[in-house]
Amino acid sequence: MNEEKTLHIAPPKRIERAAAIALFVLAGFLAVQIVGTVQGFGRPGVPATDTITVQGSGQATMPPDVARVSFTVENTAPTVVAAQKATTEQANAALTFVEEQGVAEKDVKTLSYNISPQYSYPSPCPLGAVCPPDYRTPKVTGYQVSQTTQVTVRNLEKVGDLLAGLGELEVQNLSGPAFALDDETAGYDAARADAIAKAKAQAKLLAKQLGVRLGKIVNFSESSGGFPYPIYGFGMGGDASVSKAEAPNIPSGENTYTASVSITYEIR
Repeated sequence: MNEEKTLHIAPPKRIERAAAIALFVLAGFLAVQIVGTVQGFGRPGVPATDTITVQGSGQATMPPDVARVSFTVENTAPTVVAAQKATTEQANAALTFVEEQGVAEKDVKTLSYNISPQYSYPSPCPLGAVCPPDYRTPKVTGYQVSQTTQVTVRNLEKVGDLLAGLGELEVQNLSGPAFALDDETAGYDAARADAIAKAKAQAKLLAKQLGVRLGKIVNFSESSGGFPYPIYGFGMGGDASVSKAEAPNIPSGENTYTASVSITYEIR
C-alpha cells in the first residue's frame, strides 16, 4: 500500500527574520502617526473643526499736521534755451517765496521737468489747388518748458499766504492743499484698534446667543480703507490767481482713517 507524502518547504530563517522586522517597523510607524494625530488637535497648523468668524469695521478721525501744494511753471519760446531761461527765472522766484514762508528745503521737491516742441498744423489743401508734397507736415514753432514742484507746509497757518503769493507770481496749475498726517501710521493703527474692539464685542455677543464659549483666535485678516478722506470745517476759500491776491481762508478740517478686520475663534 502506497503512502501519500506531502512535501513541506520551509522558508529560510533569514527571510522570516526580515519579515518580522518589517512588520515591527510598520507597526511602530503607524503608532507614531496615530499619537501625532491625536496630539495635534488644538495646536497651530491643525484646522479647528468648530469655529465662528466675525467682522469689525473701525475708523479714527485726526487733525492733519501737514498740507501739500503743487504748482507748475511753464513758458514757451522759439528756442529751448530761451524757454528754459524764462521757466528757470520764474521757478526760482516761486521757490524763493516758498522759502520765505518758512518751508524747509527738505519739504520742497520737483515732481517733473518737461521740454515739449510746439507745432503748427497746416490748413487742408483747397479743392483743386496744387499743394507742395510736404504741406501736411507739421512745423515746429517753438518749445515749451515746464517744471512742477510739490511743497509740504508744516505750519498750516501759512497755507493761505502761500497760495496767495504763488498766485501773484503767476504760476500755473496751482493745486491743493491736500491736508494729511505726515505719518499716517497712527491714523490707521487707531482705526484698526477700533475695528478689533468691535469684532471682539460681536464675537462675545454671538457666543452668548449660541450658548458656546470662545477659544483662541485661529485666523485674522485686515484691510485698510484706502486713502483717508477729509472732513472740512467751515470757511470760505479764495482765488490765489488774482492780480493782488488776498490770502484765502483755508480750513484744514480732519481726516478720517478706516479699517476692517475679520477674526476667527475656536468655540467650545
